[in-house]
Amino acid sequence: MSNQGPLAGMKVIELAHIMAGPACGMMLADMGADVIKVEKPDGDDSRRFLPPDINGESAAYLMMNRNKRGIALNLKEPDAIAALRRLLESADVVIENYRHDTMERLGLGYESLRKSNPKLVYCAISGFGRTGPYAERGGFDLIAQGMSGLMSITGEGPGRPPVKPGAPISDITAGFLAALGCVSAYSHAQKTGEGQMVDTSLFEAGISLTYWQSAIAFATGESPGALGSAHPLNAPYQSFRTRDGWINVGAANQRNWMRLLEILDARELGSDPRFETNHARMQNLQELVPILESHFVQQDTKDWLDRMEAAGLPAGPVMTISEMHRDPQALARDMIVETDHPEAGAVKAIGLPIKFSGTPGAVTIPAPTLGQHGAEILTEHGYSQDEIRSLEGKGALIVS
Repeated sequence: MSNQGPLAGMKVIELAHIMAGPACGMMLADMGADVIKVEKPDGDDSRRFLPPDINGESAAYLMMNRNKRGIALNLKEPDAIAALRRLLESADVVIENYRHDTMERLGLGYESLRKSNPKLVYCAISGFGRTGPYAERGGFDLIAQGMSGLMSITGEGPGRPPVKPGAPISDITAGFLAALGCVSAYSHAQKTGEGQMVDTSLFEAGISLTYWQSAIAFATGESPGALGSAHPLNAPYQSFRTRDGWINVGAANQRNWMRLLEILDARELGSDPRFETNHARMQNLQELVPILESHFVQQDTKDWLDRMEAAGLPAGPVMTISEMHRDPQALARDMIVETDHPEAGAVKAIGLPIKFSGTPGAVTIPAPTLGQHGAEILTEHGYSQDEIRSLEGKGALIVS
């Protein structure tokens, strides 16, 4: 594993599957941590998210597990639990997203592990957190999005069905929050030698994304609803149909509003009392949008973007995922990267979204095949070749 990145030297054991936990491990690995992914005998469930696949390998698994080394252990076998415990005794961080008491039943809960490794950062990601009345509930992204309020503010507008954002944002955000928690607790442990529990959840991740809408509800006592692509506090700040597609326009302050009117050749709207101020525009948004769209549909997206860029007005096209993959800015920022997988071949992935001037992170190795690095990892932790063969013979270790 490459030692580049600001987290070089951090050793992480990832006991996590599918999305939230692996997203946390992925971020730490991309920033240089040595992340060892521990899988069950049949692998992370995302290995079976098929289709799509790349030469038989799950595209979903390949995306979330690059930069990690892999070992597969059958934790129903005492020798496998003993091997895992040995890995954890020298780890800096462990990530797990099992149900409430799974690790405790294996004898690997936080209170047990901290006795042999006081500096361990124990990161638990769950549906609702490790305390509170919902602590024992399982959790999924869809459920968290609904309960956090996100689905009540997403969609076309009043009277329309609730809509889940297309991306599993509670899962991904929980993973990123967990990574921040791990790094913060690791920093504390480096200074004091004291580890701690890091506890976050999909529910809290969803709640954290409602800052603007919660501010409105706290101030007014009323819950804001869905607004399509519009902003809950500023207008016009949304998508508009053009002659050949869609464009996002950020004319959210008065100066940019006046710039937009110049570009659209619609200066008369500047003195219309329905639209003179941001407050008035928000109050009359349903009237404003079709008026503006009647101008936008007269030209192609690129024509409007050229005019807005020249005028300094924030705007951008609504791109498909594949168009984003080809965008020159995404490419220039190394947000589209490629690794060479032993089974799948060339595999593209999303790059690290944080740039460091002195210790750059990078995507350097592909996601592991099932158990690919098991013998290597156990050797590093003091196992002899005979002991490794014994573990494999007992079914405790699965080697690909």
